[in-house]
Amino acid sequence: MTNKSTQKTVSRTKRHNRLRHKISGTATRPRLAVYRSNMYVYVQLIDDTVSKTLAAADSRSEGTGTTMERSKAVGAAIAKKAAGLKITEVVFDRGGFRYQGIVAALADAAREGGLKF
Repeated sequence: MTNKSTQKTVSRTKRHNRLRHKISGTATRPRLAVYRSNMYVYVQLIDDTVSKTLAAADSRSEGTGTTMERSKAVGAAIAKKAAGLKITEVVFDRGGFRYQGIVAALADAAREGGLKF
């Protein structure tokens, strides 16, 4: 018998696996993978052809504020790192999370920073 938090994690993993069958990152258009925990937000630019992380950012290093404010800062930070790598287009991987709240704020901030997806 599973508890509610375990079932939520299993359901999110199933949703993420369904998404991953459809999307994949390349060197010219890497995958922007988002993971959201209860306290922090993590994001990576991943080239799936060679299984390599090109850049990463997280809200642990983005100072203080609400989780929403820190997620916007993470979106801006990953867009800045991508610009440094001359990456303008990405494939968005929401990680099985709903596209609302923190995930949507991160995506909007990344778009404002110059990423296209």
